[in-house]
Amino acid sequence: MEQPDLAAAIDAAAEALVRVLDPTGSRHQMTVSPTQLRVLSLLSARPRTNVNRLAELLDVVPSSASRLCDRLEAIGLLRRVADPRDRREVRLVPTAAAEALLRELTERRHRAVRAVLERMPSRTQHELLLSLLAFGQAAAPTPAAAQPEPGTRTA
Repeated sequence: MEQPDLAAAIDAAAEALVRVLDPTGSRHQMTVSPTQLRVLSLLSARPRTNVNRLAELLDVVPSSASRLCDRLEAIGLLRRVADPRDRREVRLVPTAAAEALLRELTERRHRAVRAVLERMPSRTQHELLLSLLAFGQAAAPTPAAAQPEPGTRTA
């Protein structure tokens, strides 16, 4: 008997998760695209981010990141704020409306996932939890991977 392809099973599970989460996403918030939601989420998790750092996180050029921020600012979901320690530096700050939107989206997603989990036996839920935690640990960058290679100049 052939072993199941674990990578293919994970890919299929990821697709299923996307289907579960998609209806709870930005379709209800027609003014906010998935990319804009990602920007707000990144900025919410990283309060001292500027446009250049956001561009790095998104893997885009700074002008593209700036245009994304312009649109978010125009609809009241983002503010540009001078850093109190260095007035030349401008930080990107999600507004209270953006934080509320992110909370609402997270709550909807959690409800959608819980609805699927409720259809699974509790033992399987526990096994899934352990597997996901192990997967997350294995996927996390190792301290050695974050270190520069010997002989590499860092500054």
